Amino acid sequence: MAARAIGTSTISFGLVSIPVKLYSTGESGRKVSFNMVHAECGTRVKQQYTCPTCDVVVPRSEMAKGYEFAKGQYVLFTAEELKAIEQPKKDEIDITEFVPRDEVAAVYVDKPYYLGPDKGGARAYRLLSKALGESGRVAIAKYATRGKQYLVMIRPHEDGLVMDQLKYADEVRSFSEVPVDEAEVKDAEMALARQLIDQAASDSFDATAYKDEVRERALAMIQAKVEGQEIVSAPQEAPATQIIDLMSALKASLEEDETRKPAAKAGKKKAGTKGSKKTAAGG
Repeated sequence: MAARAIGTSTISFGLVSIPVKLYSTGESGRKVSFNMVHAECGTRVKQQYTCPTCDVVVPRSEMAKGYEFAKGQYVLFTAEELKAIEQPKKDEIDITEFVPRDEVAAVYVDKPYYLGPDKGGARAYRLLSKALGESGRVAIAKYATRGKQYLVMIRPHEDGLVMDQLKYADEVRSFSEVPVDEAEVKDAEMALARQLIDQAASDSFDATAYKDEVRERALAMIQAKVEGQEIVSAPQEAPATQIIDLMSALKASLEEDETRKPAAKAGKKKAGTKGSKKTAAGG
């Protein structure tokens, strides 16, 4: 089933304009959610807004939007004033520069969208995708929609393009704010750590090898409840004894089976390991 576009726009750089459609990169409804229900009759309850000063339920017709400029003090805005504050919708993704792909840190990426060509834009769309791929660069652009202006990045993906919504600089906390104590890393510890990484290394990332086990377990328990079964909590395993010594922890990790890796990858890795041992024995 073909994906349904959630919006349309135009990529613009220089005198080139590429009509595109925006698509969500994820499936909705993945999260297992629960509703608040009246336990006595099983009816879903409705949310109400109340005014603590007047002690009354406030209907939507009597509500206004306000900005808190001081503690407990609000300035109110009409719908017309809010519309004047909003960024006018341009329906245009205006490219401002092209930067090396590795220059945009992952902490700036907020939300990705697939971009597909709209009517008449396939050739220019393919050209931009291929040119970005060969240049090793991504496009940085401004995109105004829904009353806001977004900073976005357009990058090649497979045979097309992906648009990542980025955070602005003042929305990203500096890592310098994270307290990190000084510590010495010994050569022997580094060697074991590298060995541990190599043991669980894979040449590529396969997202299909992973599943949301918590969601699957929750859905199974919900279905059991729907069928009238009683839900019983699984017994909790006692936490393993903490190994404080780093060398001991690294050695213990290396001795463990690769149970945390997906079955397909783990099997592939084991086969390679056996081959390596055979070669070493033969050599």
